[in-house]
Parts: sequence; structure tokens; C-alpha cells
Amino acid sequence: MPDNELSELIARVRNSDQEAARKLVKRLYPAVVKIARNHLPRRESEEDLCQEIFLKIFARLHQYRADVPFVHWVSRVSVNTCIDHLRKQRHRPEYRWSDFSEDQQAILENLKENSTNPPEHSPEESRELLNKLLLILKPAERLVVQWLYLEEKSVAEICDLTGWKPSKIKVTAFRARQKLAAAVKRLEK
Repeated sequence: MPDNELSELIARVRNSDQEAARKLVKRLYPAVVKIARNHLPRRESEEDLCQEIFLKIFARLHQYRADVPFVHWVSRVSVNTCIDHLRKQRHRPEYRWSDFSEDQQAILENLKENSTNPPEHSPEESRELLNKLLLILKPAERLVVQWLYLEEKSVAEICDLTGWKPSKIKVTAFRARQKLAAAVKRLEK
């Protein structure tokens, strides 16, 4: 959708046009649901979180200024809502070695040894293990790790999405790596 159409749509939504609101939701839904899925543990439904995000978007639409692209503003509202949601949960479990499957234990052993020859394992096992380990982190740390290492976003891109300074992102990533390394070491004991 061209910028002028998007601007017109935003103006119509600000004037309480429900059809324009439906079109805006339809346009933004793929981006919002992607952000929600990336920040929620697998067992949770992203639909509730997406509804909360859209409520915040429409409630704060009057605050949007055209000095940044609208999609970036929506991303920022979405990310902040996800962080708030995760912060409310405050669920950071401690895992024991026995909590992991044999395949996951093999992956962890391989990580500890920094081997260049990874063992044969399914992507699902790796993803499940990673999701378990990421739950140990604070929401902001989890977000930075996911974007920086899993989605391979640059520090500048993360700055645009979050509004944080590069130094905060680098420090958060460093602390998250330390926590993950400590968690893996605790599993050995």
C-alpha cells in the first residue's frame, strides 16, 4: 500500500471510520502477528496478544506523528506490548539436565565443547531446546537475542524497532549470553 493511501487510511481511522479501521487491521495483521509469535512461548495463543496490540495501536493512534514510517511505529508498539506481556508473566524456569531429551542433551554437550561438527538432530529438537533456554532470560534480553542471533538483525535495525541506544542493545546481548552460558553450566551439575 502506497504511503499516501496509508496516510489517508490513518486519517479516516482518526475520524472514527470503522471500514478504514478494518482495512488498517487487515494491512497490519501479518506484521503484528509475526512479532507476537516471535515473542511468545509456543504454548500461548498469539491471538489474544494481537488483540491487545491492536487496542493499543488504535488507542494511541492520535500520538502517531508522520516523522517515522507508520509500520515502524506499529512495530514499536507491538514490541513494547510483547515485552509488557512477558514481564507480567515473570516466568523464568530453572531446568535440570533430566528435563531435556537425549537429543537436546547431545546438542547441549556439543555446544559446551564448541564442536564444529554438530550431531545429527532435528530442527524441532533444536528449536524446542532454544525456546526452553530463552525462557530463562528477561523479556528484553530474550527479544535482543532473538533479533540479533536468530533473525540476524543488525544493532541499528534493533535500535529502529525498539528506540533503544546501541550500547543498551550490546550490553543486553552480552548479559543474555552470560546468563545462557551460566544456565548450561548449571545443567552439568
